[in-house]
Amino acid sequence: MAEPNSTPPPDSTAILQDILSTLQSLKRDHTELASSVDAINGRVNMLAGVKQAHDGIAHDATYPSPRINPQSPRLPPRGHHSRESVTSIDEQSNEGNGISLPQHASTSPPPPRRSSTTSKIILTSYPGQAGVDPLPMQWGAKDSATRGPVVVARNPSTIRRRNAIGAHGGSYSIYYALGVASGQVETDHKADFTNTEPAANIGPFPAWADPKKIVAMDPLGHLAPWLFKDLMKGPEGVEIRPSIAITRAHMKLPELEDSVRKGRLIPDGKICINETGELNVTKIAVEPVWYLPGVAERFGVDEGTLRRSLFEYTGGSYPELITRNDIKLFLPPIGGLTVYIFGDPAKMADPNSRLALRVHDECNGSDVFGSDICTCRPYLIFGIEEAVKEAQKGGSGVVIYFRKEGRALGEVTKYLVYNARKRGSDKASEYFKRTENIAGVKDMRFQALMPDILHWLGITKIDRMLSMSDMKHDAIVGQGIPIHERVPIPDEMIPEDGKVEIDAKVHAGYFTTGKVMTFEELEKVHGRAWEDVDH
Repeated sequence: MAEPNSTPPPDSTAILQDILSTLQSLKRDHTELASSVDAINGRVNMLAGVKQAHDGIAHDATYPSPRINPQSPRLPPRGHHSRESVTSIDEQSNEGNGISLPQHASTSPPPPRRSSTTSKIILTSYPGQAGVDPLPMQWGAKDSATRGPVVVARNPSTIRRRNAIGAHGGSYSIYYALGVASGQVETDHKADFTNTEPAANIGPFPAWADPKKIVAMDPLGHLAPWLFKDLMKGPEGVEIRPSIAITRAHMKLPELEDSVRKGRLIPDGKICINETGELNVTKIAVEPVWYLPGVAERFGVDEGTLRRSLFEYTGGSYPELITRNDIKLFLPPIGGLTVYIFGDPAKMADPNSRLALRVHDECNGSDVFGSDICTCRPYLIFGIEEAVKEAQKGGSGVVIYFRKEGRALGEVTKYLVYNARKRGSDKASEYFKRTENIAGVKDMRFQALMPDILHWLGITKIDRMLSMSDMKHDAIVGQGIPIHERVPIPDEMIPEDGKVEIDAKVHAGYFTTGKVMTFEELEKVHGRAWEDVDH
């Protein structure tokens, strides 16, 4: 029996409601406080943008950092992986600004996210923002530890240490993104570089430490995982990948077997291995890494203008180009280049050894499929032959193959030009006009960056330049590398339909040892129509 003066037991439901009400009040207070902090951060970032504009960096201050609605839900705690939460503009830390979609209540644990390491979507970051600490990069420093690695990976251990904009793989980074999105690639995969070391020694050369001579590739790109292994294995586990790879291979082309039969190539068992014209070759693949101040200087523009143009005309794909003036490296979404070396690679940099060089820009239709509308494959074969001959004489032969399809206008534009030519009169006098009508320019290969690979290879002079291009010649000589002899493609190797191209180029300034046609003579040079087939 209860005591007459005892207190009745408390109502547990009322207590729980009171606690819930208090928690909701605290949550509202926290949301309002966080919103105020976000608004302050937005103002700071906007003012930083104004300062960058004053400093010559192309950040448009009329586009301030986004403001957060006080009622917007806050970011989920670190480690949360709900697929219903898609967040963050200008987000670089747990305390950063965030825009998130409402989360749906669920009593079951959320499924793991295979396609991302975090529920936050990081669009851009600003100088001084919490949590972002790019690894130091002193482009052109002689000591590799002082220079620092190129870091652009986005895996969890590296994303806040990135000191470059863009992604590895150039245009192939899109396929990596598809792999991640489809769950076929784990973003935390660590590459195993066992036995991947360069198959030949290149450099180092003085140009590697000259920030004016190499601005479009990383001079240490072939050695990065080994030079910076301590960073990769240390507590941070920074992901550092090569942007250059060096291997050895055999090359076999049908024209080279014909060259042996006709006596233009002589098998020696070392460079030209056998009677089929099979060749020994050292190959180097290079992905572009742009040092933006150097690229801007090379083109005679200010860095801010370059950054803004790159940002705007890649569809706004790289916001950091205009918001991170402290990050000077950009890995552009374009193709790179391949170097083919015949003979001893050490001979390239030997001033006492002769060098034959062909710089070739990609032409898939001719190089691979043998289209006769241009001289690309014949000139490439001629360049390989002459490079091999020079190497067999004790010198060095080099062919450099750039991915600049259709004069860097692309294959679609190229084929549209072909249509316009073949549906018209296809005269040499109108060769460039067709391209300009469609693309607004006759050539976008921009050879100003091309000589970087020559500096990296240690090339200080060219004895035989297997190219007629005035733009390539001027770019190389302008970088202080003399060319002693220029060698045009032999007349007998020019396809019948390719005469329109070569005659128009010679008239426009290409080198020749023959005749330069007048404009009236160019009008008489016609290409074959689609229906013109010899039987």
